Amino acid sequence: MSKLIVKGGNRLSGEITIGGAKNSTVALIPAAILADTPVRFDSVPDILDVHNLMLILESMNVKSDFNGNVLTIDPSNIVEGALPSKAIKSLRASYYFMGALLGRFHRATVTFPGGDNIGPRPIDQHIKAFRALGAEVTEENGTVRMRTSENGLHGAQIFLDMVSVGATINTILAAVKAPGTTIIGNAAKEPEIIDIATFLNNMGGNIRGAGTDVIRIEGVSRLEAKNTHTIIPDRIEAGTYLSLAAAAGDGIRINNIIPEHLESFTAKLEEMGCDLTMYEDSVYVGPSKMLSPVDIKVMPFPGFATDLQQPITPLLLKTTGRSTIVDTIYPQRVKHIAELNKMGAKVKSEDIEEGLIVVDPSSDLHGAVVDAGEIRAGASLLITGLMTQGTTEIQGADNILRGYGSIIDKLRGIGADVELIQD
Repeated sequence: MSKLIVKGGNRLSGEITIGGAKNSTVALIPAAILADTPVRFDSVPDILDVHNLMLILESMNVKSDFNGNVLTIDPSNIVEGALPSKAIKSLRASYYFMGALLGRFHRATVTFPGGDNIGPRPIDQHIKAFRALGAEVTEENGTVRMRTSENGLHGAQIFLDMVSVGATINTILAAVKAPGTTIIGNAAKEPEIIDIATFLNNMGGNIRGAGTDVIRIEGVSRLEAKNTHTIIPDRIEAGTYLSLAAAAGDGIRINNIIPEHLESFTAKLEEMGCDLTMYEDSVYVGPSKMLSPVDIKVMPFPGFATDLQQPITPLLLKTTGRSTIVDTIYPQRVKHIAELNKMGAKVKSEDIEEGLIVVDPSSDLHGAVVDAGEIRAGASLLITGLMTQGTTEIQGADNILRGYGSIIDKLRGIGADVELIQD
């Protein structure tokens, strides 16, 4: 594992350009195997998850090439085979191969995926959808096996018992080539789902309603890529850098964003008193002065994103009073708390069952040796390290690299003193 050495205390200024959305990319790559032609993605972030997904593609004889921010994938000669369990277990989003393989071959065997340990994230809604579409599904010793009868998959009416981004996307991937009509009720509305649907529709798919809570899919027999698909900007990366800019910046402009995707986040920054100037595709963050405490409730999109509750925490340490966060999606997402407290922060988990986190003003922050237990927890430690006057060593930095492309270059570009050391 690698580690990040962060020497804080510098006032940061300049510009940062946001890359393509991680949460779109990790679903688009599995979706590519549904194509009957090579596909090409632009604005692909250079993150570890992309390289792990490419290893999984290689195990299926799917050629891929990643050059700059362009990824090409050729599934023309795809073969069924055992997927590499190490790569599967390294990232949660590998479960999208369940829907993609089921849609392509009408059967699949996938080791239960890994990724960030942020509490229970069951796949029961995925399995419910696959069964409704005509698949027989069994689970044994961490392995999911799916197959269909000779008639293959078919359209179905599916109502998800809970709003789930993963289950919504996996259902789309399995259903896009299934004959008949599939209707997904209580679907997630995240921008990344719209991005997946746009990619599939541009290849000849027939998906309507993405971005609403009812998605309608008319199955098609063939998907052909005719144009490059440009991945939407990463709203979570953007929110992370907005928090950093407000916490330790002397004037930073964040480029390549879609402001509508960040409204719930920027509304909280403005409520705190942050100096934001919004443009069509960028935000300028001026130096922060007196910041007010806020109460945040994490909700499915368009609510406040769970992936941003940890990156905003360092900024809450600078307010004049007590702030609270309630994470209704992943209440156990608290890996950052003990590590932040090593740095002098006053943060505590009041009720882990309800996801209640309490953040008090903290004026005695200092560098420390801490561990990035998962992607967004690592981001919160990094921001806090840049706010302090001392040196912070963040172990397990690979977790940060899984979600933030070119992060060292971007931080150095605004004056941060950071170094990545590979163990």
